[in-house]
Amino acid sequence: MAWICFWIFATSAGWSQLATGQENKDPIWARQAVWYQIFPDRFRNGDPKNDPTAEYGRVPEKIRTRWSVSPWTKEWYALADWEKELAGDVYGTNAHRRYGGDFQGILDKLDYLKDLGITALYLNPVFESPSLHKYDARSFHHADPHFGPDPESDKAMVAGETANPETWKWTAADKMFLELIRQAHLRGIHVILDGVFNHCSPDFFAFADLKKNQEQSPFVQWFHVKCFDDPKTKDRDEFDYDGWWGVKTMPEFSEVTDNQGRKNLHPDVKAYLFAITKRWMDPNGDGDPSDGIDGWRLDVANEVGTGFWADWNAYVKQLNPLAYTTPEIWVEDAPNFVKEGKFDGVMNYYSFSIPIKGGLIDGVLPIKEFIQTMEERRKRFPPEQQPLLQNLFDSHDTARMATMVVNRDRPYYSSTHDFSYDTDVHAGSHERPYLVRKPNEAERKLQRMLVLFQMVYPGAPYLYYGSEAGMWGADDPDDRQPMVWEDLKFEPQKISPGGQPERNDDVNFDASLHAFYRDLRKKHPVLIDGEFRVIGAENSTRTFALARTGYENLVAVFNRSESPQTFRFVVGTTDGSTPPSFQPFFTSSGPVGEISVKQAQNKAEVTLPGLTGVLLKQN
Repeated sequence: MAWICFWIFATSAGWSQLATGQENKDPIWARQAVWYQIFPDRFRNGDPKNDPTAEYGRVPEKIRTRWSVSPWTKEWYALADWEKELAGDVYGTNAHRRYGGDFQGILDKLDYLKDLGITALYLNPVFESPSLHKYDARSFHHADPHFGPDPESDKAMVAGETANPETWKWTAADKMFLELIRQAHLRGIHVILDGVFNHCSPDFFAFADLKKNQEQSPFVQWFHVKCFDDPKTKDRDEFDYDGWWGVKTMPEFSEVTDNQGRKNLHPDVKAYLFAITKRWMDPNGDGDPSDGIDGWRLDVANEVGTGFWADWNAYVKQLNPLAYTTPEIWVEDAPNFVKEGKFDGVMNYYSFSIPIKGGLIDGVLPIKEFIQTMEERRKRFPPEQQPLLQNLFDSHDTARMATMVVNRDRPYYSSTHDFSYDTDVHAGSHERPYLVRKPNEAERKLQRMLVLFQMVYPGAPYLYYGSEAGMWGADDPDDRQPMVWEDLKFEPQKISPGGQPERNDDVNFDASLHAFYRDLRKKHPVLIDGEFRVIGAENSTRTFALARTGYENLVAVFNRSESPQTFRFVVGTTDGSTPPSFQPFFTSSGPVGEISVKQAQNKAEVTLPGLTGVLLKQN
């Protein structure tokens, strides 16, 4: 094996850059962030009195009287009596399940999140909506009434509101959300919301008026109407319009070409979205954004023109120069889209999640090719933007990372987007089921190694709720199971979907895994802002090493092989002085004593077990 050279530079440039915040041109806090994504209905039921009702959730009439909120700790694949009447498995009933997660539940667990080391929250949609996922909003200017303390009063209060912000009231749910922001800020936690500016619900106030009044509606330009209803044909309704990806329960907002030749949203839609942006970013309208949200995550952002995004992002920065915006975009064009739309960062599927699936999870890419791919994709973003990228493994749109590890022969995400349970990443098919058993010890070992890599690599680490507690699951809906809390006792998972092997899996809170996730970056700030470099990689041993240097110098060595391997490197100095020595102080698996570090003058050898990463600190 060749010796790989690594040079130590004494520098504090990374810290100086963080302190100046690029002259306040970007959100400093987002450079330091450890992100945590919450799916509100499935995070914590803090107030059972506000649980969703069957009527609000549009539960089918035939089972409405027998429907109830699903027990939080019940086996995920087990069906209630009302579910058995609807379908034979969870995949046929999930749309009608509700678990009662709410703002009070998030408030109750802010201290848990702070202790975990979380500094930024991304909440899936919280706006009023009949669905469990709430990507089909009834409005964007109110929080969902069943997330707050008085849903029935909230529903009555908003009657008669229009698109005019002067008619908008502050409901009990709205006020509780503002209290959630305040309490999060007191704990040093920032909050961003999911903005779904491409489509809405058929119950959305503007679309409901359009459907009722047809051509006479003041909202006729808000949507792409293909055909209006003909009142002469009493036996049928010809009203037709564009739905997102053809789905009629999600009417698409109208897009136009503006006077600059850019794709933009219709001016009336744009005005409404600007108004709700201001409402949530500066709730009391006093010009001080400290009482509002800290930014936005934008759903299916690349299906809205960058002309709109450039204008909207400029408005966001006008409201709060330190706000953070990040689009959902998976494809190769992500860097260009982010640049054209004037976003701060991106959900980093393209240059983090997807190459990691092939390189570290599946292990099918040669290690050198994996590192080269990661670096080439990262460097397509400007250097000042790279720390702002959200480095995620999984989300509500993918299988959970632990289950990706179990299914290492499968793609990162579905090759289709037809809303069927595609066998690539879904568990409900007998044809080729995606395994949903509990990860075994070796698979958890690889999971911990991946997390250590995530903490070392440039960008902001991003956790999907429950990863730290041991949760696993295939793609939607299995990735959205109720959060496993330490104070709750869960039924084991014995039912296997799609004819999978029998099992008896304990799904309860994993305390040892949780302890591993806690607070690593806060203890070593050089992992946030230190200079980064790749020391080297070896295909034959499937080992590689990275460095973060500054006011302390750390080396991270990883072994993707399943057997013990040795990585060798030469430590050099820029001034010709005696090379420093390194000692292990943190490992992703087992005690530090299992790591052998031998150093003779400027030559170092690190031997570590399979599927393991280690952090070395310069003495």
